[in-house]
Amino acid sequence: MNQVQPNKLAELIALASEPSSAKRRELLREVTDLFFAGPPEGHNAGEMQLFDGVMGALADEMEQEVRAELAGRLADAAAAPHRLVRTLACDDMAVAGPVLARSKALGEADLVALAKVRGQEHLRVISGRHDLTTAVSDVIVERGDDATLGALLVNPTAPLSRQASEKVVDRAVENPALHEAVVDRHDLPVDLLNEMYFSVENKLRQRIMARNASIDPAALEAALEAGRKRLATRDGALPADYNQAEAQVRALRARGAIGPQTLAGFLRHNERTKFLIALSEMAEIDFHTARRIVDRRELDALAIICRAADFDRALFLTFAVLILEPGQAMAKAQEYGKLYSDLPKDTALRTMRFWRMRRTTGDVAAA
Repeated sequence: MNQVQPNKLAELIALASEPSSAKRRELLREVTDLFFAGPPEGHNAGEMQLFDGVMGALADEMEQEVRAELAGRLADAAAAPHRLVRTLACDDMAVAGPVLARSKALGEADLVALAKVRGQEHLRVISGRHDLTTAVSDVIVERGDDATLGALLVNPTAPLSRQASEKVVDRAVENPALHEAVVDRHDLPVDLLNEMYFSVENKLRQRIMARNASIDPAALEAALEAGRKRLATRDGALPADYNQAEAQVRALRARGAIGPQTLAGFLRHNERTKFLIALSEMAEIDFHTARRIVDRRELDALAIICRAADFDRALFLTFAVLILEPGQAMAKAQEYGKLYSDLPKDTALRTMRFWRMRRTTGDVAAA
């Protein structure tokens, strides 16, 4: 068939008033076959409008099984009746699934509109499409539950805006199920990637460090600038002895009496706040980051600080012994020593630049 005859379509429209359900089902299949038998160049606008009206009117009254069959056929069509496809996309998942996943008839505006009102099952299917835009992804990130967000994150073709990426990281910090999907996003801004460092397990930390090692200087500066614009401290109040400890550390520094071994002395005498203040100043990071590392016994993070500050291996191991439970560090001294020795200083320095953003941003805010 080279061209659909308008009079043939008119006859089919007339048959749409047939009350028999079986005949109307047969009619829908006949119209659908006629649609797919169209010319290679596709139907013209007038024909497409007629097909949309006929097929839509018939589909509205068909049972789910028939609508699902129709959706399956239309999902892979190069061009399909737009209004009908949108209607099918709003149906139950048994019907909507194929067109939500694959139909090219659904454009950005359609997908945004669907994502704003449909439930999580619909959102999860949309999340797997290969033609998503940032506008669609933004809505999914805003409305999707964690399972939906996970489906979006593992779709490598789904673009994320900067704003959506920030929301993703904020949510992922609290949800281990999202950690790997976030860290493995190659388009995740590197400053946001480094925010994940303290929340993820060791194998994912290694991936973050590997990316830090490979980033070029220009990209590093751009990432740092983006991070400074975002940064805000959420770590809670300072310890009760902070002001007194800071004054004592300041006095020692004025006399030139603050050095790496002084830090070890603070730990030995259980002067934890002094240690954290001195460590944060020597490493040029903010107090909250230093406290998080020590309180959580993040020895890989402590190794990064010590490596970047040129503390020797023995001092790092001294810190490890004093921070960990008695006997715990001694049993793993060789492992921790290797951790320190295997860490390239350049990689440590690059990672430290992200951690130092908090201190820099805080200083700017206070100025």
